[in-house]
Amino acid sequence: MPGKDGILPLVSAQEIIEQIKALPANERAEVAKFVVENDDSWIPESFKEGMADAEAGRFADMETVLSGAKPPSRPAE
Repeated sequence: MPGKDGILPLVSAQEIIEQIKALPANERAEVAKFVVENDDSWIPESFKEGMADAEAGRFADMETVLSGAKPPSRPAE
């Protein structure tokens, strides 16, 4: 809660975690949903690249790849 100056006091991650643990299950789920939808820093870059390739139609089935065929190329960045 903000002080008289309107500034929120600093809290540690551990304090926030403890507050989340104390929430009812439905509110913890709401917090988890918010984090997943708004912070992708926990997702490896290689996975993000793979998802971008799939969304752009740049993918090959496993049999094609195992046969020695080259996968579609990525555009230069």
